[in-house]
Amino acid sequence: MNEPSAMGMRRFGRINWLGMKTLARREMQRFLSIWMQTIMAPLVTAGLFLAIFSIAIGPGRGEVMGFSYLHFIAPGILTMTVIQNAFANTSSSLLVSKVQGNIVDTLMPPLSAGEIVAGYIAGGVGRGLFVALPIGLVMMPVLGITVQSPLLALLFITLGAALMAGLGLLAAIFANKFDQVAAISNFVITPLSFLSGTFYSVEAVPPVMAHLLHWNPIFYLIDGVRYGVLGISDRSPLLGLAILSTVTAIIIVWCWHWVRRGYRLKP
Repeated sequence: MNEPSAMGMRRFGRINWLGMKTLARREMQRFLSIWMQTIMAPLVTAGLFLAIFSIAIGPGRGEVMGFSYLHFIAPGILTMTVIQNAFANTSSSLLVSKVQGNIVDTLMPPLSAGEIVAGYIAGGVGRGLFVALPIGLVMMPVLGITVQSPLLALLFITLGAALMAGLGLLAAIFANKFDQVAAISNFVITPLSFLSGTFYSVEAVPPVMAHLLHWNPIFYLIDGVRYGVLGISDRSPLLGLAILSTVTAIIIVWCWHWVRRGYRLKP
């Protein structure tokens, strides 16, 4: 007969796979239950972006790096939509728990800080990929785009979703009310998204702005996805992959540190 475990002892190995899987499933069920808002709305928004630029530029006009302007911006619009949804998923989930006072339901179970962070980020990445799939399946055939390196594009999209899910987690931990997260989204995330080469090439901007672009990790994300889809990029995809991986790792470690300390999470 097995002896009972001592109080406080982990009885499920070094990693609580079941608890982490349950948290990730909960985060995914959150956005799947309101799929009209979390999946269909981004698809409509991406379509509106393309329609507006198509009308503004006109058919057959505008060429960037050897591609039509609509083809050039399509990977950027897809990526921008993915990262905005990944950020929204983690930031809204954790902040709602804090505001409603039920964050204890996440902190009390036998989950380590790393397992909690992994569960939340898995939900954010899942929402990002669920958004990317329908946008890609609709946008690419309509525009007549053949994806050059699907696996590389998927790798960049996944890394970008993980990065923004981590930033969303940091924002929700730091914030105590929805206005604070909205301010971070409006004054940090949105400018970084729009000033990242989504709608233009580095060659088209002044040297000072081009220099600033290289300090924006989202620039390397969108540049990498564009390379995976169209086969063109402003910078080396390997450099972008290295920078993006490093920044994502730093953000995830930062999240782990704050959750482990209980920073702004524990009363």
